[in-house]
Amino acid sequence: MATSRVEYTIGGVKIHFPCKAYPSQLAMMNSIMRGLNYGQHCLLESPTGSGKSLALLCSALGWQKAQCVKLQDGGSTVNDKSRSDAPTPCQCMCHSKPSKTVDTAATKPAVVDLTVPPCKETAQPSTPAPKHKESQLKEQSIASRLSEKFLASHTCEKDDDFQPDRKRIRTAELKSRKKQRLEQGVVFIDDEPKQENEPAGLQDWSTETNSQAPGLSSSCSAPEPCSHCPCASTKDGVKDKDKDGSKKIPKIFFGTRTHKQITQITHELKRTVYSHVPMTILSSRDHTCVNQEVAPHSNRNERCKDLLEAKDGRSCRYYHGVQKMRDQYTLQHVHGLHDAWDIEELVTLGKRLRSCSYYAARELMQSASIIFCPYNYLLDPMIRESMDIDLAGQILVLDEAHNIEDCARESASFTLHYNSLLLSRDELDGMVNSNIRRSKHEPLRDFCYSLINWIQESQSLMSERGYESASKVWSGKDILSIFHGLGITADTFSILKQNLAAVLEKEERAGVVNGRDDMVQVPTISTATSAVLKNLFMVLDFLYRDNCRFAEDYRVALQKSYAWTNQVPPDVPDAQGFFVRPRHRQRQSVRVKAEVLTLSFWCLNPAVAFSDLSGSVHSIVLTSGTLSPMGSFSSELGVKFSIQLEANHVINKSQVWVGTVGAGPQGKKLCATFQHTETYAFQDEVGALLLHVCQVMAKGVLCFLPSYKMLDKLRDRWTNTGLWEKLEQQKTVITEPRGGAKGDFDELLQTYYDAIKYCEGRDGALLIAVCRGKVSEGLDFTDDNARAVVTIGIPFPNIKDLQAIRVRVELKMKYNDQHCSSRGLLPGHRWYEIQAYRALNQALGRCIRHRNDWGALILVDDRYRNNPNKYITGLSKWVRQLVQHHNTFHNAMQSLAAFSQGQQKLEVASLSAELSPTASSHSPHLAAAVEEQSLAKDSELQIPSSCVKPPELQPDTSSSVCHFFSLTQLKGEENKKTGEINRSIERRVLELQV
Repeated sequence: MATSRVEYTIGGVKIHFPCKAYPSQLAMMNSIMRGLNYGQHCLLESPTGSGKSLALLCSALGWQKAQCVKLQDGGSTVNDKSRSDAPTPCQCMCHSKPSKTVDTAATKPAVVDLTVPPCKETAQPSTPAPKHKESQLKEQSIASRLSEKFLASHTCEKDDDFQPDRKRIRTAELKSRKKQRLEQGVVFIDDEPKQENEPAGLQDWSTETNSQAPGLSSSCSAPEPCSHCPCASTKDGVKDKDKDGSKKIPKIFFGTRTHKQITQITHELKRTVYSHVPMTILSSRDHTCVNQEVAPHSNRNERCKDLLEAKDGRSCRYYHGVQKMRDQYTLQHVHGLHDAWDIEELVTLGKRLRSCSYYAARELMQSASIIFCPYNYLLDPMIRESMDIDLAGQILVLDEAHNIEDCARESASFTLHYNSLLLSRDELDGMVNSNIRRSKHEPLRDFCYSLINWIQESQSLMSERGYESASKVWSGKDILSIFHGLGITADTFSILKQNLAAVLEKEERAGVVNGRDDMVQVPTISTATSAVLKNLFMVLDFLYRDNCRFAEDYRVALQKSYAWTNQVPPDVPDAQGFFVRPRHRQRQSVRVKAEVLTLSFWCLNPAVAFSDLSGSVHSIVLTSGTLSPMGSFSSELGVKFSIQLEANHVINKSQVWVGTVGAGPQGKKLCATFQHTETYAFQDEVGALLLHVCQVMAKGVLCFLPSYKMLDKLRDRWTNTGLWEKLEQQKTVITEPRGGAKGDFDELLQTYYDAIKYCEGRDGALLIAVCRGKVSEGLDFTDDNARAVVTIGIPFPNIKDLQAIRVRVELKMKYNDQHCSSRGLLPGHRWYEIQAYRALNQALGRCIRHRNDWGALILVDDRYRNNPNKYITGLSKWVRQLVQHHNTFHNAMQSLAAFSQGQQKLEVASLSAELSPTASSHSPHLAAAVEEQSLAKDSELQIPSSCVKPPELQPDTSSSVCHFFSLTQLKGEENKKTGEINRSIERRVLELQV
């Protein structure tokens, strides 16, 4: 990595890249630089495997680093959007001191300036800013504080995980200076007021002395303001400054879909010279809690908060030990996390230090330059509030953003369960009756009563919809009119919000405890009631905001359904009136069908959630490998994406086979509409097609279906006809589960990988999955794990499902039709089609995961060939450029077999050239055809395996036999197997020559 590092200059910013960048990476970095320099929003599509993550990280962190240098040199941190001219640097005496330079000639990487013509290109060595005395004093103070803390921690006696919480009386002055860590008001025992001379802003950008990147000073905060020149003026406005008056460097909030993808991103960050950047990862307690008294609980949040409040007289020792790892200096220089780390490493460190990794990650956010988190943490206003996330003036990078519209709609929606509302009312009623903050709790209780009464009255308006389900839907404006009749208006809602904030505050009053005067904490409502009211007030806030401008963007649905639950029968007295309760293990629960009543506030416009972000953040960068078609993002999100990019793939056209198949082996047309998929003829034809594909393509094959319903139907039919058994004879067949625990799904995936890796009796595995399911998004099927991807039909969303979690399709289509002309939204039917294309592109993206990968994309449906202008244009750019339509199934299989055979020959010849020079010398014509390929990411050796028989449908017109070679993992040590490998390669190469 270090030997091939290249330095690019893009948009006037030096970017250190770990290798020579692909054209798609350069295009991405150029677009990102333009967006960051001018505060514009970017919409960037780059295919999976084209190095998108590296381009995102290096460009964003390189720009942030350049702003830090400008700030230290006394210049402007970001470009003024209203002016095109660059600001004149300050020429005063205090800011014109020469900077010390570092001789980096020996380790200077190759420099490529993409913003200056070659004749004007100059490579100037980077110069680090001078280190100020204040930063040295800061480091000394931190070191001294660390030593004191460690001495204290070593001298304390080893106790249980939980200790009685130590209480102390704090003055009002100290309280005002402290930052509350929790909503409940719990603070660290050893908190200290912030040092006055401690600069705000980002932490050290400095790297190790042996780093090849140019160094920076130990602090990115601005130098002391000068009183002799205008540089201390506030011309940049208050928005760009911290509370202490220093310029702010925008933080980078990097959001992606899952925690697993965050781990992949941090591993990419380790490859760069920016790996020492101060960072943190925000996560849930499910991933980070290290307390064994909390982690096993299903509701970890409730258990954790109970311990922090010390309700049972005990507190969490791990929480009070969070100071051991809550600052970047300690994490990097004391605990050894010098490079980018993932959440597992932080959890491991927390267990070793007996420190809370959940709250440590939140504390690290204050001084972090880049913050990783799932992107619903950034879109959901409730999560932003609870995690203390402030996005004003920051950089927002949303990777894997093809689902961002759905996530934004969900973030501004809420479903209220009727039983939860009843419990909240009862708890508020108890507070009122106990005379606890009566004036504050009473309006909240009355609000719940009004809502309950209206729900009960509205049940008569519901109409039947499907089996044992009924619903009634109102528009947002209708709901506001109804609420006005209940006495809930914009003014009264404002008072309700103030009351809720008041009842959640911690308060202590003088009282008598065990016969002695002491401070008693005032009881507050439970977390469950607080969550109900907070989420309900969140959607009401959107409805009443800005003179109710978002009212038309909501639909409110009252729904009734039935669910089976397990209930323990009540105790029944005997003839004498005595209760005889049997032992717990003998009491059997019974299945009871209970009515479920819910009130859902559905947001149909993702721009509602984005309204909090688009006007306040510095820049939004949306990226994914499957954003196409891109036309809907600006109108749906209400954000102007001035910079858009559809990058090409980094692979050669010969490495991927893309074809449409409109007929099966029997010549019957395959059109996967609802009417056709219900017929046995369609199901049998699809099964025969899939069997032939498994015979032609070795190793891993993925098959994606539009729905779980179709998967169940095909599995039942193929089991009855015996086709399922034939598939299992060819490959290990695995189907994606509809639900289940994450561990069960991971175990299934491991079974799939092992079947491909070891090939015990069968040639690889077949994984049958569903578009929009777990397999289709976020999983990496590299090399042999996905040599072919088969998609059956076009995955349009289910238009009949009112209770769909991901999309409210029918209501959304009507909403778009209503507002397409006034707001520039896509018509309902066009929006509906785009959802299908995005799901299809995401499934196709499971194949081709890096530059040397190869595979086949097989699109099974006759509509692709009959109407390509409609159905092909929705595919990703790199896919639609390679699509070939095959008139017959036989022609398609012949072409696919030739492609597979050719790629495996290249693979065998490439391996022979690397491991056996003598074998490659016997076949010079093969060696010349080999492209420069690397092996898989794993360091394990690979050797050719046994041949796979050709499909029966292909006629044998010549005396030669087609051999389909594939690679399997070599088990054992390399030094014991070298001779056997070379002999095997020689035999295979000789067979290919014959």
